[in-house]
Amino acid sequence: MPIRVLPETIASQIAAGEVVDRPASVVKELLENAIDAGARQVEIEIRQAGRELIQVTDDGCGIPAQEISLAVCRHATSKLSVAEDLFKIQTLGFRGEALASIGSISRLTLTSGTAENAVGGRLVVEGGLAAEILPTTAAVGTRVSVEDLFFNLPARLKFLKSDTTESRHIVGLVTRYALAYPHIRWSIIQDDKQVFQTTGSGERLEILQALFGASEAARLMPISFTENNLKLEGFISNLSLTRSNRRDITVFVNGRWVQDPTLTSAVIRAYNTLLMVGRYPVAVIFLTIPPELVDVNVHPAKAEVRFRDQDAVFSGVQRAIRRALLAFTPVPDLNSASLWGRSTPDLPEQTWKQPFQAEDADRADEEGLPGAGFRPASNPAQAPLPGSHLPLLRLIGQVASTYLIAEGPDGLYLIDQHAAHERVLFDQLMAQYNAQSIPSQALLSPTVIELSPEQAGVLEQELEAMTRLGFEIEPFGPNTFIIRSIPIVVEKSDPREAIRAVVSAFEEDETPLMAEVEARIAARVCKRMAVKVGQVLSEIEQQNLLFNLESSQSPRTCPHGRPTMIHLSVNLLERQFGRTGAI
Repeated sequence: MPIRVLPETIASQIAAGEVVDRPASVVKELLENAIDAGARQVEIEIRQAGRELIQVTDDGCGIPAQEISLAVCRHATSKLSVAEDLFKIQTLGFRGEALASIGSISRLTLTSGTAENAVGGRLVVEGGLAAEILPTTAAVGTRVSVEDLFFNLPARLKFLKSDTTESRHIVGLVTRYALAYPHIRWSIIQDDKQVFQTTGSGERLEILQALFGASEAARLMPISFTENNLKLEGFISNLSLTRSNRRDITVFVNGRWVQDPTLTSAVIRAYNTLLMVGRYPVAVIFLTIPPELVDVNVHPAKAEVRFRDQDAVFSGVQRAIRRALLAFTPVPDLNSASLWGRSTPDLPEQTWKQPFQAEDADRADEEGLPGAGFRPASNPAQAPLPGSHLPLLRLIGQVASTYLIAEGPDGLYLIDQHAAHERVLFDQLMAQYNAQSIPSQALLSPTVIELSPEQAGVLEQELEAMTRLGFEIEPFGPNTFIIRSIPIVVEKSDPREAIRAVVSAFEEDETPLMAEVEARIAARVCKRMAVKVGQVLSEIEQQNLLFNLESSQSPRTCPHGRPTMIHLSVNLLERQFGRTGAI
Protein backbone atom coordinates (compact mmCIF):
# COMPACT_ATOMS: atom_id res chain seq x y z
CA MET A 1 0.00 0.00 0.00
CA PRO A 2 1.59 3.30 -1.05
CA ILE A 3 2.29 6.10 1.41
CA ARG A 4 0.47 9.35 0.62
CA VAL A 5 0.09 12.75 2.20
CA LEU A 6 -3.40 13.31 3.59
CA PRO A 7 -5.49 16.14 2.11
CA GLU A 8 -5.57 19.30 4.20
CA THR A 9 -9.28 18.87 5.06
CA ILE A 10 -8.76 15.35 6.48
CA ALA A 11 -5.65 16.42 8.39
CA SER A 12 -7.61 19.33 9.91
CA GLN A 13 -10.45 17.05 10.99
CA ILE A 14 -8.00 14.62 12.59
CA ALA A 15 -6.31 17.46 14.45
CA ALA A 16 -9.70 18.83 15.50
CA GLY A 17 -10.55 15.48 17.09
CA GLU A 18 -7.72 15.99 19.57
CA VAL A 19 -9.02 19.39 20.64
CA VAL A 20 -12.81 19.15 20.23
CA ASP A 21 -14.60 15.98 21.29
CA ARG A 22 -17.92 17.46 22.46
CA PRO A 23 -19.71 20.86 22.59
CA ALA A 24 -18.22 21.63 26.00
CA SER A 25 -14.74 21.50 24.39
CA VAL A 26 -15.75 24.29 22.01
CA VAL A 27 -17.04 26.40 24.89
CA LYS A 28 -13.83 25.82 26.84
CA GLU A 29 -11.58 27.00 24.01
CA LEU A 30 -13.69 30.08 23.29
CA LEU A 31 -14.09 31.23 26.88
CA GLU A 32 -10.36 30.76 27.52
CA ASN A 33 -9.68 33.01 24.52
CA ALA A 34 -12.06 35.57 26.03
CA ILE A 35 -10.23 35.45 29.37
CA ASP A 36 -6.85 35.87 27.67
CA ALA A 37 -8.30 38.90 25.81
CA GLY A 38 -9.00 40.61 29.13
CA ALA A 39 -12.78 40.33 28.97
CA ARG A 40 -14.87 41.67 31.85
CA GLN A 41 -18.13 40.23 30.51
CA VAL A 42 -18.67 36.89 28.77
CA GLU A 43 -21.99 35.59 27.47
CA ILE A 44 -22.43 31.99 26.34
CA GLU A 45 -25.53 31.07 24.34
CA ILE A 46 -26.27 27.46 23.39
CA ARG A 47 -29.09 25.72 21.54
CA GLN A 48 -29.81 22.01 21.49
CA ALA A 49 -26.96 21.44 23.91
CA GLY A 50 -24.51 23.04 21.46
CA ARG A 51 -25.39 20.93 18.46
CA GLU A 52 -27.27 23.74 16.72
CA LEU A 53 -25.47 26.79 18.12
CA ILE A 54 -22.66 27.80 20.46
CA GLN A 55 -22.11 31.53 20.63
CA VAL A 56 -19.57 33.20 22.92
CA THR A 57 -19.50 36.99 23.14
CA ASP A 58 -16.91 38.96 25.12
CA ASP A 59 -15.83 42.56 25.61
CA GLY A 60 -12.10 41.88 25.46
CA CYS A 61 -9.51 43.71 23.40
CA GLY A 62 -10.81 42.25 20.12
CA ILE A 63 -8.95 41.28 16.93
CA PRO A 64 -7.91 43.85 14.32
CA ALA A 65 -9.85 43.35 11.07
CA GLN A 66 -6.69 42.70 9.05
CA GLU A 67 -5.70 39.84 11.42
CA ILE A 68 -9.01 37.98 11.58
CA SER A 69 -8.05 35.64 8.74
CA LEU A 70 -4.86 34.74 10.62
CA ALA A 71 -6.86 33.95 13.77
CA VAL A 72 -8.51 30.95 12.06
CA CYS A 73 -5.24 29.59 10.63
CA ARG A 74 -3.62 26.64 12.34
CA HIS A 75 -0.67 27.45 14.63
CA ALA A 76 -1.35 31.20 14.48
CA THR A 77 -1.15 32.79 17.93
CA SER A 78 -0.19 36.03 19.65
CA LYS A 79 0.85 34.31 22.87
CA LEU A 80 4.14 32.66 21.86
CA SER A 81 7.07 33.99 19.89
CA VAL A 82 10.08 31.77 20.76
CA ALA A 83 10.45 28.18 21.94
CA GLU A 84 11.51 29.27 25.42
CA ASP A 85 8.03 30.74 25.97
CA LEU A 86 6.66 27.20 26.20
CA PHE A 87 8.36 26.78 29.58
CA LYS A 88 6.81 29.88 31.18
CA ILE A 89 3.27 29.97 29.82
CA GLN A 90 1.04 32.46 31.63
CA THR A 91 -1.98 32.40 29.30
CA LEU A 92 -4.71 29.78 28.97
CA GLY A 93 -4.26 29.36 25.22
CA PHE A 94 -0.96 29.22 23.36
CA ARG A 95 -1.03 26.69 20.51
CA GLY A 96 -3.15 28.57 17.99
CA GLU A 97 -5.22 25.51 17.15
CA ALA A 98 -8.63 26.20 18.68
CA LEU A 99 -10.36 28.37 16.06
CA ALA A 100 -8.85 26.41 13.16
CA SER A 101 -10.00 23.10 14.66
CA ILE A 102 -13.50 24.37 15.43
CA GLY A 103 -13.85 25.92 11.95
CA SER A 104 -12.94 22.64 10.26
CA ILE A 105 -15.90 20.76 11.83
CA SER A 106 -18.60 23.44 11.90
CA ARG A 107 -19.93 26.61 10.34
CA LEU A 108 -18.03 29.29 12.24
CA THR A 109 -18.64 33.04 12.13
CA LEU A 110 -16.11 35.35 13.79
CA THR A 111 -16.97 39.02 14.34
CA SER A 112 -14.57 41.31 16.17
CA GLY A 113 -13.84 44.97 16.77
CA THR A 114 -11.10 46.93 18.52
CA ALA A 115 -10.93 50.31 20.23
CA GLU A 116 -8.36 51.54 17.68
CA ASN A 117 -10.54 50.89 14.61
CA ALA A 118 -14.01 52.28 13.96
CA VAL A 119 -14.85 49.38 11.63
CA GLY A 120 -14.63 45.74 12.64
CA GLY A 121 -14.41 42.58 10.58
CA ARG A 122 -16.54 39.49 9.99
CA LEU A 123 -15.31 36.14 8.68
CA VAL A 124 -17.23 32.95 7.88
CA VAL A 125 -15.49 29.55 7.90
CA GLU A 126 -17.39 26.45 6.77
CA GLY A 127 -15.79 23.05 7.06
CA GLY A 128 -12.32 24.61 7.14
CA LEU A 129 -12.88 26.82 4.09
CA ALA A 130 -12.71 30.54 4.89
CA ALA A 131 -14.51 33.24 2.92
CA GLU A 132 -13.39 36.84 2.54
CA ILE A 133 -13.33 39.24 5.48
CA LEU A 134 -16.27 41.60 5.37
CA PRO A 135 -16.18 45.01 7.07
CA THR A 136 -18.90 45.47 9.68
CA THR A 137 -19.85 47.60 12.65
CA ALA A 138 -18.82 45.80 15.80
CA ALA A 139 -18.46 46.69 19.44
CA VAL A 140 -15.08 46.28 21.07
CA GLY A 141 -14.68 42.59 21.70
CA THR A 142 -15.26 39.33 19.87
CA ARG A 143 -18.26 37.18 19.03
CA VAL A 144 -17.75 33.62 17.80
CA SER A 145 -20.79 31.71 16.55
CA VAL A 146 -20.39 27.98 15.98
CA GLU A 147 -23.33 26.40 14.14
CA ASP A 148 -24.03 22.80 13.12
CA LEU A 149 -21.16 21.29 15.07
CA PHE A 150 -19.82 18.07 13.47
CA PHE A 151 -22.04 18.59 10.40
CA ASN A 152 -19.29 17.04 8.25
CA LEU A 153 -18.48 14.33 10.79
CA PRO A 154 -21.76 12.45 11.31
CA ALA A 155 -19.95 9.58 13.03
CA ARG A 156 -18.68 11.94 15.74
CA LEU A 157 -22.16 13.42 16.09
CA LYS A 158 -23.58 9.97 16.90
CA PHE A 159 -21.15 9.58 19.80
CA LEU A 160 -22.51 12.62 21.64
CA LYS A 161 -24.57 11.95 24.75
CA SER A 162 -28.10 13.15 25.44
CA ASP A 163 -28.89 16.86 25.42
CA THR A 164 -29.16 16.83 29.21
CA THR A 165 -25.69 15.35 29.60
CA GLU A 166 -24.04 17.65 27.06
CA SER A 167 -25.74 20.72 28.55
CA ARG A 168 -24.61 19.67 32.02
CA HIS A 169 -21.01 19.50 30.83
CA ILE A 170 -21.23 23.01 29.39
CA VAL A 171 -22.88 24.53 32.46
CA GLY A 172 -20.45 22.76 34.77
CA LEU A 173 -17.49 24.05 32.79
CA VAL A 174 -18.66 27.68 32.79
CA THR A 175 -19.63 27.70 36.47
CA ARG A 176 -16.19 26.41 37.43
CA TYR A 177 -14.48 29.15 35.43
CA ALA A 178 -16.83 31.65 37.06
CA LEU A 179 -15.37 30.58 40.41
CA ALA A 180 -11.84 30.99 39.12
CA TYR A 181 -12.54 34.41 37.57
CA PRO A 182 -15.18 36.04 39.80
CA HIS A 183 -14.33 39.52 38.49
CA ILE A 184 -15.84 38.57 35.11
CA ARG A 185 -19.59 38.84 34.64
CA TRP A 186 -20.69 35.46 33.27
CA SER A 187 -23.99 34.59 31.64
CA ILE A 188 -25.34 31.34 30.17
CA ILE A 189 -28.40 31.36 27.91
CA GLN A 190 -29.68 27.90 27.08
CA ASP A 191 -32.44 27.59 24.48
CA ASP A 192 -33.41 31.27 25.00
CA LYS A 193 -33.54 30.82 28.79
CA GLN A 194 -30.98 32.27 31.15
CA VAL A 195 -29.76 29.52 33.47
CA PHE A 196 -26.74 31.17 35.12
CA GLN A 197 -25.50 34.69 35.72
CA THR A 198 -22.97 36.38 37.98
CA THR A 199 -22.47 40.03 38.87
CA GLY A 200 -18.71 40.17 38.33
CA SER A 201 -18.25 41.61 41.81
CA GLY A 202 -15.18 39.47 42.50
CA GLU A 203 -16.83 37.67 45.46
CA ARG A 204 -16.40 33.92 45.17
CA LEU A 205 -18.79 33.29 48.05
CA GLU A 206 -21.59 34.84 46.00
CA ILE A 207 -20.92 32.39 43.17
CA LEU A 208 -20.68 29.46 45.59
CA GLN A 209 -24.15 30.28 46.87
CA ALA A 210 -25.47 30.42 43.31
CA LEU A 211 -23.91 27.03 42.54
CA PHE A 212 -24.56 25.02 45.68
CA GLY A 213 -27.34 26.95 47.43
CA ALA A 214 -27.04 28.88 50.67
CA SER A 215 -27.23 25.81 52.93
CA GLU A 216 -24.40 23.90 51.24
CA ALA A 217 -22.28 27.01 50.69
CA ALA A 218 -22.43 27.61 54.45
CA ARG A 219 -20.73 24.24 54.96
CA LEU A 220 -17.75 25.17 52.77
CA MET A 221 -14.70 26.36 54.69
CA PRO A 222 -12.21 28.89 53.24
CA ILE A 223 -8.61 27.77 52.96
CA SER A 224 -5.41 29.76 52.41
CA PHE A 225 -1.92 28.31 52.43
CA THR A 226 1.50 29.49 51.26
CA GLU A 227 4.69 27.45 51.35
CA ASN A 228 7.84 28.08 49.31
CA ASN A 229 6.69 28.34 45.67
CA LEU A 230 3.21 26.98 46.37
CA LYS A 231 0.16 29.13 47.06
CA LEU A 232 -3.21 27.52 47.64
CA GLU A 233 -6.61 29.14 48.10
CA GLY A 234 -10.19 27.98 47.83
CA PHE A 235 -12.95 26.23 49.72
CA ILE A 236 -13.34 22.74 51.16
CA SER A 237 -16.39 21.06 52.65
CA ASN A 238 -16.75 20.17 56.28
CA LEU A 239 -17.42 16.57 57.26
CA SER A 240 -21.20 16.95 56.93
CA LEU A 241 -21.10 17.74 53.20
CA THR A 242 -20.02 14.84 51.00
CA ARG A 243 -20.69 13.34 47.59
CA SER A 244 -20.83 9.81 46.23
CA ASN A 245 -18.20 10.60 43.56
CA ARG A 246 -15.23 12.89 42.84
CA ARG A 247 -17.16 15.16 40.46
CA ASP A 248 -17.25 18.14 42.84
CA ILE A 249 -13.50 18.20 43.45
CA THR A 250 -12.34 21.08 41.22
CA VAL A 251 -8.69 22.07 40.88
CA PHE A 252 -7.29 25.09 39.03
CA VAL A 253 -3.57 25.46 38.39
CA ASN A 254 -2.51 29.01 37.50
CA GLY A 255 -6.08 29.80 36.46
CA ARG A 256 -6.44 26.67 34.30
CA TRP A 257 -8.99 23.96 35.18
CA VAL A 258 -7.19 20.62 35.15
CA GLN A 259 -8.25 17.02 35.76
CA ASP A 260 -5.12 15.80 37.48
CA PRO A 261 -5.48 12.46 39.32
CA THR A 262 -2.55 13.32 41.61
CA LEU A 263 -4.09 16.56 42.86
CA THR A 264 -7.51 14.96 43.27
CA SER A 265 -5.92 12.14 45.24
CA ALA A 266 -4.16 14.68 47.47
CA VAL A 267 -7.50 16.27 48.33
CA ILE A 268 -9.07 12.89 49.12
CA ARG A 269 -6.07 11.76 51.18
CA ALA A 270 -6.41 14.86 53.35
CA TYR A 271 -9.81 13.55 54.46
CA ASN A 272 -8.40 10.10 55.24
CA THR A 273 -10.13 8.47 58.26
CA LEU A 274 -12.53 11.42 58.52
CA LEU A 275 -15.06 10.34 55.87
CA MET A 276 -16.91 7.09 55.38
CA VAL A 277 -15.60 4.80 52.66
CA GLY A 278 -17.20 5.70 49.32
CA ARG A 279 -17.85 9.33 50.25
CA TYR A 280 -15.90 12.25 48.79
CA PRO A 281 -15.58 15.91 49.76
CA VAL A 282 -16.58 19.02 47.88
CA ALA A 283 -13.53 21.15 47.13
CA VAL A 284 -12.66 24.12 44.93
CA ILE A 285 -8.88 24.59 44.95
CA PHE A 286 -6.91 27.36 43.23
CA LEU A 287 -3.23 26.48 43.03
CA THR A 288 -0.66 29.09 42.05
CA ILE A 289 2.86 28.01 41.18
CA PRO A 290 5.63 29.71 39.15
CA PRO A 291 4.94 28.90 35.47
CA GLU A 292 8.47 27.57 34.94
CA LEU A 293 7.73 24.81 37.52
CA VAL A 294 4.71 23.42 35.68
CA ASP A 295 4.36 22.09 32.12
CA VAL A 296 0.90 22.59 30.60
CA ASN A 297 1.89 21.35 27.12
CA VAL A 298 1.27 17.66 27.83
CA HIS A 299 -2.36 17.16 26.72
CA PRO A 300 -4.13 18.12 23.48
CA ALA A 301 -6.96 19.79 25.40
CA LYS A 302 -4.57 21.23 28.03
CA ALA A 303 -6.55 19.34 30.69
CA GLU A 304 -3.49 17.81 32.37
CA VAL A 305 -0.29 19.32 33.71
CA ARG A 306 3.08 18.03 34.84
CA PHE A 307 4.95 19.46 37.82
CA ARG A 308 8.71 19.63 38.14
CA ASP A 309 8.42 18.46 41.77
CA GLN A 310 5.17 16.52 41.88
CA ASP A 311 5.76 15.07 45.35
CA ALA A 312 6.17 18.53 46.86
CA VAL A 313 2.91 19.72 45.28
CA PHE A 314 1.06 16.59 46.43
CA SER A 315 2.25 16.87 50.02
CA GLY A 316 1.65 20.63 50.07
CA VAL A 317 -1.98 20.31 48.95
CA GLN A 318 -2.63 17.44 51.35
CA ARG A 319 -1.01 19.25 54.28
CA ALA A 320 -2.88 22.51 53.62
CA ILE A 321 -6.29 20.83 53.51
CA ARG A 322 -5.58 18.63 56.51
CA ARG A 323 -4.57 21.64 58.60
CA ALA A 324 -7.74 23.48 57.62
CA LEU A 325 -9.88 20.47 58.50
CA LEU A 326 -8.31 20.10 61.93
CA ALA A 327 -8.66 23.83 62.55
CA PHE A 328 -12.35 23.97 61.63
CA THR A 329 -13.47 20.53 62.87
CA PRO A 330 -14.24 20.41 66.60
CA VAL A 331 -12.75 17.60 68.65
CA PRO A 332 -15.52 15.10 69.50
CA ASP A 333 -16.50 14.67 73.13
CA LEU A 334 -15.44 11.11 73.87
CA ASN A 335 -16.96 9.50 76.92
CA SER A 336 -17.69 6.03 78.13
CA ALA A 337 -21.28 6.20 76.94
CA SER A 338 -20.22 6.88 73.36
CA LEU A 339 -17.42 4.32 73.35
CA TRP A 340 -19.25 1.37 74.89
CA GLY A 341 -22.79 0.62 75.82
CA ARG A 342 -24.23 3.82 74.39
CA SER A 343 -27.56 4.78 75.84
CA THR A 344 -30.62 4.34 73.66
CA PRO A 345 -32.53 7.57 73.11
CA ASP A 346 -36.24 7.69 73.73
CA LEU A 347 -37.67 7.07 70.30
CA PRO A 348 -41.31 7.01 69.32
CA GLU A 349 -42.76 3.61 68.72
CA GLN A 350 -42.84 4.23 64.96
CA THR A 351 -40.34 6.70 63.46
CA TRP A 352 -40.44 5.43 59.87
CA LYS A 353 -43.46 3.97 58.22
CA GLN A 354 -43.55 0.43 56.91
CA PRO A 355 -46.01 -0.96 54.38
CA PHE A 356 -47.09 -4.00 56.43
CA GLN A 357 -47.04 -3.95 60.24
CA ALA A 358 -46.66 -6.89 62.64
CA GLU A 359 -50.33 -6.85 63.62
CA ASP A 360 -51.20 -7.18 59.91
CA ALA A 361 -49.24 -10.44 59.84
CA ASP A 362 -51.24 -11.83 62.75
CA ARG A 363 -54.48 -10.89 61.01
CA ALA A 364 -53.28 -12.54 57.79
CA ASP A 365 -52.70 -15.79 59.67
CA GLU A 366 -56.17 -15.65 61.23
CA GLU A 367 -57.82 -15.05 57.86
CA GLY A 368 -55.90 -17.82 56.14
CA LEU A 369 -53.89 -15.47 53.92
CA PRO A 370 -50.28 -16.22 52.89
CA GLY A 371 -48.17 -16.06 56.02
CA ALA A 372 -45.29 -13.70 56.72
CA GLY A 373 -46.49 -11.25 54.13
CA PHE A 374 -45.55 -13.38 51.13
CA ARG A 375 -47.37 -12.59 47.92
CA PRO A 376 -47.54 -15.06 45.02
CA ALA A 377 -45.90 -13.82 41.83
CA SER A 378 -48.46 -12.31 39.45
CA ASN A 379 -46.53 -13.62 36.47
CA PRO A 380 -44.74 -17.00 36.47
CA ALA A 381 -41.95 -15.42 34.42
CA GLN A 382 -41.34 -13.02 37.31
CA ALA A 383 -41.23 -15.73 39.95
CA PRO A 384 -38.16 -15.49 42.17
CA LEU A 385 -35.31 -17.93 41.85
CA PRO A 386 -35.28 -20.86 44.26
CA GLY A 387 -33.72 -19.87 47.57
CA SER A 388 -34.18 -16.14 47.02
CA HIS A 389 -36.83 -15.85 49.74
CA LEU A 390 -35.95 -15.75 53.40
CA PRO A 391 -37.21 -18.24 55.95
CA LEU A 392 -39.10 -17.00 58.99
CA LEU A 393 -36.60 -15.22 61.22
CA ARG A 394 -36.56 -14.55 64.95
CA LEU A 395 -35.11 -11.19 65.92
CA ILE A 396 -32.29 -11.30 68.46
CA GLY A 397 -31.30 -7.63 68.51
CA GLN A 398 -29.24 -4.79 67.10
CA VAL A 399 -25.46 -4.46 67.22
CA ALA A 400 -23.37 -1.29 66.78
CA SER A 401 -26.56 0.60 65.81
CA THR A 402 -25.94 -0.73 62.30
CA TYR A 403 -26.77 -4.44 62.04
CA LEU A 404 -29.68 -6.64 63.07
CA ILE A 405 -29.06 -10.16 64.33
CA ALA A 406 -31.73 -12.75 63.59
CA GLU A 407 -32.03 -16.51 63.95
CA GLY A 408 -33.44 -18.73 61.22
CA PRO A 409 -34.02 -22.49 60.98
CA ASP A 410 -30.74 -22.83 59.06
CA GLY A 411 -28.44 -20.58 61.07
CA LEU A 412 -27.69 -16.97 61.95
CA TYR A 413 -28.37 -13.86 59.83
CA LEU A 414 -26.51 -10.56 60.15
CA ILE A 415 -28.56 -7.86 58.41
CA ASP A 416 -27.38 -4.41 57.33
CA GLN A 417 -30.24 -2.16 58.45
CA HIS A 418 -29.56 0.55 55.86
CA ALA A 419 -29.37 -1.81 52.87
CA ALA A 420 -32.38 -3.79 54.13
CA HIS A 421 -34.54 -0.70 54.59
CA GLU A 422 -33.44 0.53 51.18
CA ARG A 423 -34.72 -2.71 49.65
CA VAL A 424 -38.03 -2.49 51.55
CA LEU A 425 -38.69 1.12 50.50
CA PHE A 426 -37.76 0.41 46.88
CA ASP A 427 -40.02 -2.65 46.65
CA GLN A 428 -42.96 -0.76 48.09
CA LEU A 429 -42.49 2.30 45.86
CA MET A 430 -42.07 0.25 42.68
CA ALA A 431 -45.07 -1.96 43.55
CA GLN A 432 -47.21 1.15 43.89
CA TYR A 433 -45.77 2.53 40.66
CA ASN A 434 -46.48 -0.68 38.73
CA ALA A 435 -50.04 -0.63 40.11
CA GLN A 436 -50.28 3.04 39.07
CA SER A 437 -51.49 3.98 42.54
CA ILE A 438 -48.72 5.82 44.37
CA PRO A 439 -50.30 7.66 47.33
CA SER A 440 -48.83 11.10 47.93
CA GLN A 441 -48.72 13.26 51.04
CA ALA A 442 -49.20 17.00 50.56
CA LEU A 443 -46.75 19.01 52.63
CA LEU A 444 -48.33 21.35 55.17
CA SER A 445 -45.65 23.87 54.31
CA PRO A 446 -44.29 23.53 50.74
CA THR A 447 -40.50 23.22 50.74
CA VAL A 448 -38.24 25.34 48.54
CA ILE A 449 -34.95 23.88 47.31
CA GLU A 450 -32.11 25.68 45.52
CA LEU A 451 -29.90 23.72 43.14
CA SER A 452 -26.84 24.40 41.05
CA PRO A 453 -27.45 25.09 37.34
CA GLU A 454 -26.22 21.57 36.51
CA GLN A 455 -28.55 19.95 39.05
CA ALA A 456 -31.48 22.12 38.01
CA GLY A 457 -31.07 20.93 34.43
CA VAL A 458 -31.13 17.30 35.56
CA LEU A 459 -34.24 17.81 37.69
CA GLU A 460 -36.10 19.60 34.89
CA GLN A 461 -35.35 16.66 32.62
CA GLU A 462 -36.73 14.19 35.19
CA LEU A 463 -39.77 16.15 36.44
CA GLU A 464 -42.26 13.95 34.58
CA ALA A 465 -40.73 10.77 35.99
CA MET A 466 -40.72 12.29 39.49
CA THR A 467 -44.42 13.13 39.09
CA ARG A 468 -45.19 9.53 38.19
CA LEU A 469 -43.41 8.46 41.37
CA GLY A 470 -45.66 10.62 43.54
CA PHE A 471 -43.70 13.88 43.76
CA GLU A 472 -45.27 17.25 42.98
CA ILE A 473 -42.49 19.68 42.10
CA GLU A 474 -42.74 23.03 40.33
CA PRO A 475 -40.13 25.54 39.09
CA PHE A 476 -39.94 28.48 41.49
CA GLY A 477 -37.43 30.83 39.94
CA PRO A 478 -33.92 30.40 38.48
CA ASN A 479 -32.51 27.03 39.61
CA THR A 480 -35.14 26.94 42.37
CA PHE A 481 -38.04 24.52 42.83
CA ILE A 482 -40.92 24.17 45.25
CA ILE A 483 -41.91 20.73 46.58
CA ARG A 484 -45.63 20.42 47.31
CA SER A 485 -46.09 16.69 47.91
CA ILE A 486 -44.03 13.52 48.23
CA PRO A 487 -44.80 9.77 48.19
CA ILE A 488 -46.18 8.52 51.50
CA VAL A 489 -43.46 5.87 51.62
CA VAL A 490 -40.88 8.60 52.35
CA GLU A 491 -43.14 11.05 54.18
CA LYS A 492 -41.07 10.86 57.38
CA SER A 493 -37.96 12.12 55.58
CA ASP A 494 -36.71 15.52 54.46
CA PRO A 495 -38.13 16.03 50.93
CA ARG A 496 -35.10 18.10 49.94
CA GLU A 497 -32.89 15.08 50.59
CA ALA A 498 -35.01 13.03 48.19
CA ILE A 499 -34.53 15.64 45.45
CA ARG A 500 -30.79 15.93 46.07
CA ALA A 501 -30.55 12.14 45.83
CA VAL A 502 -31.87 12.34 42.27
CA VAL A 503 -29.69 15.18 41.00
CA SER A 504 -26.41 14.88 42.93
CA ALA A 505 -25.06 11.75 41.24
CA PHE A 506 -27.32 10.99 38.30
CA GLU A 507 -25.60 8.65 35.88
CA GLU A 508 -24.80 9.73 32.35
CA ASP A 509 -26.65 6.93 30.59
CA GLU A 510 -28.31 7.35 27.27
CA THR A 511 -32.07 7.70 27.39
CA PRO A 512 -33.30 4.26 28.57
CA LEU A 513 -36.78 2.83 28.66
CA MET A 514 -39.11 4.98 30.71
CA ALA A 515 -39.69 2.29 33.32
CA GLU A 516 -35.95 2.07 33.88
CA VAL A 517 -35.82 5.82 34.48
CA GLU A 518 -38.37 5.54 37.28
CA ALA A 519 -36.54 2.55 38.76
CA ARG A 520 -33.23 4.41 38.86
CA ILE A 521 -34.83 7.47 40.42
CA ALA A 522 -36.68 5.33 42.96
CA ALA A 523 -33.45 3.51 43.86
CA ARG A 524 -31.64 6.79 44.48
CA VAL A 525 -34.46 8.25 46.55
CA CYS A 526 -34.78 5.12 48.68
CA LYS A 527 -31.03 4.99 49.25
CA ARG A 528 -31.10 8.52 50.68
CA MET A 529 -34.31 7.97 52.68
CA ALA A 530 -33.39 4.64 54.30
CA VAL A 531 -32.36 4.48 57.94
CA LYS A 532 -28.73 5.39 58.43
CA VAL A 533 -25.76 3.60 59.89
CA GLY A 534 -25.57 4.43 63.59
CA GLN A 535 -29.32 4.99 63.97
CA VAL A 536 -30.73 3.23 67.02
CA LEU A 537 -33.98 1.40 66.25
CA SER A 538 -36.62 0.43 68.77
CA GLU A 539 -37.56 -3.24 69.07
CA ILE A 540 -40.81 -2.65 67.16
CA GLU A 541 -38.89 -0.91 64.35
CA GLN A 542 -36.46 -3.81 64.16
CA GLN A 543 -39.34 -6.31 64.00
CA ASN A 544 -41.09 -4.34 61.26
CA LEU A 545 -37.92 -4.07 59.19
CA LEU A 546 -37.23 -7.78 59.51
CA PHE A 547 -40.83 -8.71 58.67
CA ASN A 548 -40.92 -6.51 55.55
CA LEU A 549 -37.57 -7.84 54.38
CA GLU A 550 -38.99 -11.38 54.61
CA SER A 551 -41.81 -10.23 52.34
CA SER A 552 -39.47 -8.94 49.62
CA GLN A 553 -39.02 -10.76 46.33
CA SER A 554 -35.28 -9.94 46.39
CA PRO A 555 -34.38 -9.65 50.07
CA ARG A 556 -30.70 -10.52 49.81
CA THR A 557 -29.53 -7.39 47.96
CA CYS A 558 -30.39 -3.71 47.95
CA PRO A 559 -31.59 -2.11 44.65
CA HIS A 560 -27.96 -1.25 43.80
CA GLY A 561 -26.79 -4.85 44.23
CA ARG A 562 -25.09 -4.52 47.62
CA PRO A 563 -25.79 -7.47 49.97
CA THR A 564 -28.30 -6.84 52.72
CA MET A 565 -27.19 -9.75 54.90
CA ILE A 566 -24.59 -12.35 55.75
CA HIS A 567 -25.77 -15.89 56.45
CA LEU A 568 -23.84 -18.02 58.93
CA SER A 569 -25.18 -21.55 58.53
CA VAL A 570 -25.41 -24.00 61.41
CA ASN A 571 -22.91 -26.22 59.59
CA LEU A 572 -20.43 -23.33 59.36
CA LEU A 573 -20.84 -22.53 63.06
CA GLU A 574 -20.25 -26.16 63.98
CA ARG A 575 -17.08 -26.28 61.89
CA GLN A 576 -15.84 -23.00 63.39
CA PHE A 577 -16.30 -24.41 66.88
CA GLY A 578 -14.66 -27.70 65.96
CA ARG A 579 -17.75 -29.83 66.38
CA THR A 580 -17.55 -31.49 62.94
CA GLY A 581 -13.83 -31.67 62.29
CA ALA A 582 -11.16 -29.22 61.16
CA ILE A 583 -12.01 -25.74 59.96
